[in-house]
Amino acid sequence: MHRPVFPRSSNKPLQAVGLLETGWYATDDEQVTLATASHSGEPEHLAVVRRMLDEAGLDASALQCPEMLPLNEDEAHALLARGEQASRLTMNCSGKHAAMLACAVANGWPTATYLDPAHPVQVAIQSWVEELAGEPVKHVAVDGCGAPQHALSLRGLARAFAALVRDQRRVADAMRAHPHLVGGTGRDVTRLMQGVPGLVAKDGAEGVYAVALADGSSVALKVEDGAWRARPPILVAALRRLGVDAPVLDELATTPVLGGGRVVGEVRVSAVLT
Repeated sequence: MHRPVFPRSSNKPLQAVGLLETGWYATDDEQVTLATASHSGEPEHLAVVRRMLDEAGLDASALQCPEMLPLNEDEAHALLARGEQASRLTMNCSGKHAAMLACAVANGWPTATYLDPAHPVQVAIQSWVEELAGEPVKHVAVDGCGAPQHALSLRGLARAFAALVRDQRRVADAMRAHPHLVGGTGRDVTRLMQGVPGLVAKDGAEGVYAVALADGSSVALKVEDGAWRARPPILVAALRRLGVDAPVLDELATTPVLGGGRVVGEVRVSAVLT
């Protein structure tokens, strides 16, 4: 619980707080939500990212995240069928990058170096991550999208998510109002927020999940081997321990294991956790 981990995309809501507190003027809650998102590359996601860039006087060429196909398989197939290619815009972190660029523009800071850990945008983000987590960042690395990634303890991550619903309500309220923009069609993070009133949730790569309930109760977890398919069942068990009862928890309590294209088993929590 005290050992530092890299929360990966679970840090995005904390980073969004830092951007808003540092002068980024998001004109609507959809933009705030896309700053927190690991979006699926669906049309409604891309439209918001384009709007964020346009209002900052930029276009997709300013993004420095890697080129990637949409996470949504149908959207990826459709893109390729149109003869298009993976792009920075369709990369799942493009909303966060657009918000970082917009923050730089709002403050008159250079945009070409916005991913440098010494850039004022990144310095401000780290300061706010530490403020929300109530602890210093243990390590700074480079995330898969190219942005600085900050290591926290799970306790610190849970504390930060509690602060989102208690103190930094704009980010939390935006995410709760637009859960589809946080993830996308069929994504468990979206389904959880749609199915549990008041829940704020963000998944992260390498088996990370962080959530907070409307009353400030929070959970942060990290699957030791980084496997994504164990995350939802563990989170469901934790939410049930907190007294949450909703049909979506039954739907996500197990993850099917496929063999030869058919279900041959399931991932479920052990009796120790239940």
